[in-house]
Amino acid sequence: MKIKKILNNSVVLSLDANDKEIIVMGSGIAYAKKIGDDIDPKQITKKFVVSSMEYPQKILDLFSDVPLECIELTDNIIQYAKQKISLELHETVYISIIDHIRASIERYKEGITLNNKLLWEIKNFYKEEFEIGLYGLKLIEETYHIKMQEDEAGFIALHIVSARTNDDIHQTYEVTNFIQNITNIVKYHFNIEYDLESLSYYRFVTHLKFFAIRLFSQSESNNNLLKNELLDMIKEKYVRPYLCSLKIKQYIEEKYQYHLDNDEILYLSIHIAKITEGK
Repeated sequence: MKIKKILNNSVVLSLDANDKEIIVMGSGIAYAKKIGDDIDPKQITKKFVVSSMEYPQKILDLFSDVPLECIELTDNIIQYAKQKISLELHETVYISIIDHIRASIERYKEGITLNNKLLWEIKNFYKEEFEIGLYGLKLIEETYHIKMQEDEAGFIALHIVSARTNDDIHQTYEVTNFIQNITNIVKYHFNIEYDLESLSYYRFVTHLKFFAIRLFSQSESNNNLLKNELLDMIKEKYVRPYLCSLKIKQYIEEKYQYHLDNDEILYLSIHIAKITEGK
């Protein structure tokens, strides 16, 4: 593999075995090199196929403009994330986090800080991802001697969430906001405070995450095997949770024009019953 174009000391453009352009990343991979030189495979930490990316020229410009330490910092965050959550992340996470960190550092130097309005929700709905965000802040402080607020950890966490689900960051915000609104409906309907460490709360939020992803992709539920008799039984056994589910149904249909079928109402009723009973 040879260097086709040097973007910076840690990023070069090359060709793979099928003659497709790829971005090759590795600390110091292009140091003291020129176009046409061989790339040391031991130095390679990541490859991106340019043709598989949206706006490839924008990506090339980004890597050309980003300092070496920012790229290495991002790679450390991604490697930590992969160990933490044991899942493969979509490759666009490199691009989104590099771009975000660079911009946040520039804002910080200009005295501009952004408040993360969903910080509480991120900390409680995406605990693993938020811990990754905190790790990112630690690396930023060590590298740039800048101490950022937890709001920035929340932003990094959302990029990790997007990479896990292969959604764009806008949809991740939408999903998080959706979970916040539904949990608030239940909270105020029953006038309760959640036990954030309980298994029932974890299961409820997990259910809402997948429900939200289905809603925003406008895909129908696959749960068509439950009989109406089972819902009738739930109505009688869990009257208040069922009524709360109907309130959620009305909210979702009015705001998102998405129709909840009986199966979705049944599952919501069961989760709400368990969380309000503290099980």
